[in-house]
Amino acid sequence: MGAKRVAVFASGNGSNFEAILANWQETGFEDGQVSLLVCNNPGAFVLTRAKEWKVPTFVCPSRNYPDKTAYELAILEVLQKHQIDFIVLAGYMRLLGPTLLAPYEGRIVNLHPSLLPAFPGKDAIGQALEHGVRISGITIHFVDEGLDTGPIIYQQAVALDPDETRQTLTAKIQQVEHQVYPEIVKACVTEQVVLEGGKVKWRKQPFNVR
Repeated sequence: MGAKRVAVFASGNGSNFEAILANWQETGFEDGQVSLLVCNNPGAFVLTRAKEWKVPTFVCPSRNYPDKTAYELAILEVLQKHQIDFIVLAGYMRLLGPTLLAPYEGRIVNLHPSLLPAFPGKDAIGQALEHGVRISGITIHFVDEGLDTGPIIYQQAVALDPDETRQTLTAKIQQVEHQVYPEIVKACVTEQVVLEGGKVKWRKQPFNVR
């Protein structure tokens, strides 16, 4: 079998998109290949990153489609054209609907900058600071129809200092994301971790992750 073909969905800066590409290149990972970037924001910097890495892109502002079903059908057509096996959400600011979830059940993962179920949705870092928590972190989970509600694959905590700011906490969170997300996606793509009956099952513990 050849390398699994991966599509990354992103809406913004794309630092995790690039972290995956850089990690896979540096570690010589050959079982997966980032074959497509799907972006709903024509002005997103992630498109510049994709051009530099020579990754094909599909830019799809939702306003160009009459409804969510039509929007996702257009994406699905492109995924099928590129023979995509697995979807990675990396700062993609839209909820997926059944048009994409059904054909890729158990093959879509997301990264969220909090320890779910705490602080789902937008601005998780701001929510953590507002509530004055002393521990936050990241969560990687399989995607279902809810808002950051899918089965959890992996979590890692990040301690907050008393004088923590949005800038410093964002830097801490992103440092962990860039180290961990590429490795967990490797584990998912190679089926070391799978979704069975709605439950996460590890067949082999993730490599290079503590």
